[in-house]
Amino acid sequence: QVQLVESGGGLAQAGGSLRLRCAASGSIFSINAMNWYRQAPGKQRELAARITEAGSTNYADSVKGRFTISRDNAKNLVYLQMNSLKPEDTGVYYCNMIITRQRMGVSHDYWGRGTQVTVSS
Repeated sequence: QVQLVESGGGLAQAGGSLRLRCAASGSIFSINAMNWYRQAPGKQRELAARITEAGSTNYADSVKGRFTISRDNAKNLVYLQMNSLKPEDTGVYYCNMIITRQRMGVSHDYWGRGTQVTVSS
């Protein structure tokens, strides 16, 4: 069994910062991409940031220059540093990882339960 657990969400003022953390545990052989998705109230879930196993990153246009994704491969962790927060960053942030549980196995998507981020103006 694999479990992803997010932490670090909460309330911030516009212009402030928060750092999200997601830890993967369980039977894991390797982790390919690590992603942060977010879902604002009444909107569809969207990809905010992605980091590959090699460390390449991609960001949604709305967060470029403000958010930074990073990972610790040895500890199966992914972080999202969020600076210059805006009220429109409010939503539930979900950790997603593409995980292979066994050598030569098939990769599968795993999701955390999400952490609430609220940015006040």
